[in-house]
Amino acid sequence: MLSVKAFELGGRTVWIAVLWEERILGITFSLKEKHLSGNVERLVRFLGRRGVKGDTTPGKSPYPDLVRDVILGRLDNADLLPELSFEGVTPFERRVYEWLIKNVKRGSVITYGGLARALGTSPRAIGGAMRRNPYPVVVPCHRVVAKDGIGYYTPRLDEKIFLLEMEGVEVWTG
Repeated sequence: MLSVKAFELGGRTVWIAVLWEERILGITFSLKEKHLSGNVERLVRFLGRRGVKGDTTPGKSPYPDLVRDVILGRLDNADLLPELSFEGVTPFERRVYEWLIKNVKRGSVITYGGLARALGTSPRAIGGAMRRNPYPVVVPCHRVVAKDGIGYYTPRLDEKIFLLEMEGVEVWTG
């Protein structure tokens, strides 16, 4: 099922879409309504390549509200960890995502290199795991930055900046 909801957050309208069955299969969001359907299509294609079949039939769930609450800081990212299915995620990606959720809290950032050192891998491998993250916001890939700047974000850099601003991280967004 697919639950979609729009919220007013930080003076912006944010569309949050959650693909779910018994647990969350994937999350996407957009700051522009016109981009949301493309984001959902990209998520469904990504999951499909990993053997996860997501039903995009519209359905109601509490998931968009819970993702909103993570953005607002009402819920800690770790509160939603049990709701993630981790279907189609490699063991390496899961290890990276769980470490990130548990160790890089709201309002802070870590570099790709710092995360790589913590997990005994390379910054390039971390970048790949961040790019393939099917649970943005809950798995806070927006908190992973380059040593010399904000770094990248899929699908749009303005969304990373928005999330960091919502968390009060001004050093990387100014």
